[in-house]
Amino acid sequence: MTETVAFPQSRTCPYHPPAAYDPLRDERPLSRVTLWDGRQVWFVSGHQAARALLADQRLSTDSTHPSFPIPTERVAAVRTRRRAALLGWDDPEHNVQRRMLIPSFTVKRIEGLRPRIQATVDRLVDAMEASGPPAELVSAFALPVPSIVICDLLGVPYEDHEFFEEQSRRLLRGPTSEDTEDALARLEGYLGDLIDGKHAERGEGVLDDLVARQQRDGTPGRDELVQLASILLIAGHETTANMISLGTYTLLRHPERLAELRADPGLLPGAVEELLRFLSIADGMLRVAREDVEVGGVVIRAGEGVVFSTSLINRDSAAYADPDSLDWKRSARHHLAFGYGIHQCLGQNLARAEMEIALGTLLRRLPGLRLAAPAEEIPFKPGDTIQGMLELPVAW
Repeated sequence: MTETVAFPQSRTCPYHPPAAYDPLRDERPLSRVTLWDGRQVWFVSGHQAARALLADQRLSTDSTHPSFPIPTERVAAVRTRRRAALLGWDDPEHNVQRRMLIPSFTVKRIEGLRPRIQATVDRLVDAMEASGPPAELVSAFALPVPSIVICDLLGVPYEDHEFFEEQSRRLLRGPTSEDTEDALARLEGYLGDLIDGKHAERGEGVLDDLVARQQRDGTPGRDELVQLASILLIAGHETTANMISLGTYTLLRHPERLAELRADPGLLPGAVEELLRFLSIADGMLRVAREDVEVGGVVIRAGEGVVFSTSLINRDSAAYADPDSLDWKRSARHHLAFGYGIHQCLGQNLARAEMEIALGTLLRRLPGLRLAAPAEEIPFKPGDTIQGMLELPVAW
């Protein structure tokens, strides 16, 4: 059993798992990795084992547990200080929080948002065309699309986007624990003031609905509501922005697959699922065992940490034929890019709609879209955060 591979590792190619994880593919479904503090934890890379373990409530997301696996030193202070709403709670508390939000993220609700998402995407492409090539796609398109949409959905003023995007960046990629803590405090302070204002004058967003519930039933409490708002705002723009930017880069690096999509736009929904599987941008779901759990002939002991390598789980050859290639026609919907079990991503329907509309519109309206710099010179994010492009210069 390999015990020397460190976690997390950075990718050498933005759309492939870290090369340092290659030996662990041969040790599926479980192996061991070493965290920054020298502690060894279980590393799950098998698809079937991952589904079983993520559905097993003997594994906890409580980041305040002393044995919870913290991936980096800068995250330690924030993750161990308290439980994050939704992400850090197990049932029954998690179920209570999730049920408050489910009506806002149903398939029907998201389908109703498609015309507004399309209008946002068209407006941003109009601006790119008016400015003329080249363009920096992250700042001009990939980040504004989900930021505008999640602000509209939550009831957060988009004119404040530079502030909350900067705090999100510092929170997820800040160089020190002090920077991370300061960003969280600033973001929660902003959202707390916004929520307080909604008590006097409510709008039509998700946060307004939760404030109305609070006034009626006394729940959720203010601190819990601020935490929920933080998670929804950060996850609602960071993850999808990275999928749009990295998805576009990946398509431009696979011209044959790109040509297939342009020839048959009906492939796009399946292509979105395949890109979610292939890119696996949120690599490294974390758990701690509350009791002994057996899987694949291995016993995870109570108190041991567990890391789920989404990038390897979604490249498991037992689940996907030729997993390192893109195939729009494969059935990829059972990927674990959104997690699995009770903590499966609440906003997955929104993310799918945004990706489908954003990528489809780029391909339709900019048929000559291409990279405006050598691919190997375009910077992408390190392995200790959500994967994606730092910038993406394009022309058409």
